[in-house]
Amino acid sequence: MSFRFPADLISLKRRQIRTYNLLALRPTAGAAELRRELIRLSRLISSHPYWAERGWCTAGRVELFRAAESGPDGVRELSVRWSGTEFVVTDPGTRSP
Repeated sequence: MSFRFPADLISLKRRQIRTYNLLALRPTAGAAELRRELIRLSRLISSHPYWAERGWCTAGRVELFRAAESGPDGVRELSVRWSGTEFVVTDPGTRSP
């Protein structure tokens, strides 16, 4: 299955990832505003006309995420995990100790 996403949909996904990363890095500073923005971006992504034409599927969602990561403006989502005592935020491209 081949996916060709419009530039505005990829841009929305990149904005969503950047907003998620901000929330991961500073979960208390402006958290409510960042969460509202994530909800808004999620709504815009899920209601984008592209999905009405192609259908909303898991494979499409995964490929949209990959498209948002690729290219010169690509952005990676930070990884947030619980260490047992605190949340640890890391870049998924690096190994944590």
